[in-house]
Amino acid sequence: MGNIVTTIKRFLGNKNTVTIIGVILGILVLYIGYNYRVKQATTPISVPYAKEEIASRTLITSDMIGYREISSTVVNESTNLITNANDLINNYVAFGTTIPANSMFYESQILTSDEMPDSAFADIPDGYTIYSLGVDLHTTYGNSIYPGNYIDLYFKGVDDTDKIMFGKLIESIEVLAVKDSEGNHVFETTVESRTPAELLFAVPNDMYDLLMKAGYISGSSIEIIPVPRNASYSANPGDTVVSSDYIKNFILAKSATIPQNVTTTTNNNQTDNTNEQ
Repeated sequence: MGNIVTTIKRFLGNKNTVTIIGVILGILVLYIGYNYRVKQATTPISVPYAKEEIASRTLITSDMIGYREISSTVVNESTNLITNANDLINNYVAFGTTIPANSMFYESQILTSDEMPDSAFADIPDGYTIYSLGVDLHTTYGNSIYPGNYIDLYFKGVDDTDKIMFGKLIESIEVLAVKDSEGNHVFETTVESRTPAELLFAVPNDMYDLLMKAGYISGSSIEIIPVPRNASYSANPGDTVVSSDYIKNFILAKSATIPQNVTTTTNNNQTDNTNEQ
């Protein structure tokens, strides 16, 4: 027994032997590590994909989703790729996006209900009203006015002496949406071409009244004309204001001010109607 121990000690004490053993161990470590990394990189991962074409603003349900296995390398290289179906179901395809059939899903294509464009209508401040301006392909400069743009609204009409009136009425107003005649967002899809029919804005109530009164003035060929500006105008918007008192007063002079009835309740539960100017 002692001879065996002595032989082993002498064997391990040889520098050449230690070197050879070290090289062999190093090769084994590299071999095992390499195979582990290759296996990890080539192990397939199940990811969701679209079983059918899914249009913009569509609510995604489980029956629209299939699963396929792809290399984990693809997943690791695509940080935007969605790998969990729970991040898709009951969410929506983003505004302006169509997901083709057999395509995988990416984070930039998916929005929650709170992030959908029309949710802005529900979040307009108190004292504001949605104003719809009728337009066409020509008045939107060949479909060049987009949601989020800040533009100006110009007034065109004829005064009491039959002279043309033309000037800026509203300055720096944000476009909330551009819709076609069927209420669809014009820019939500590239699959079909849509013609703009209305621009939607959120304006203070007094500005809404002014714009509506302008549209109802008869016999003077009144037009409210949208005028786009450059990118800097939208990136650094000013306050939304009436920019011409002259035009404002002309519109108001052509319309009556209607008193508003304010209903109050007295202590004996009787209703009292008063006029508020």
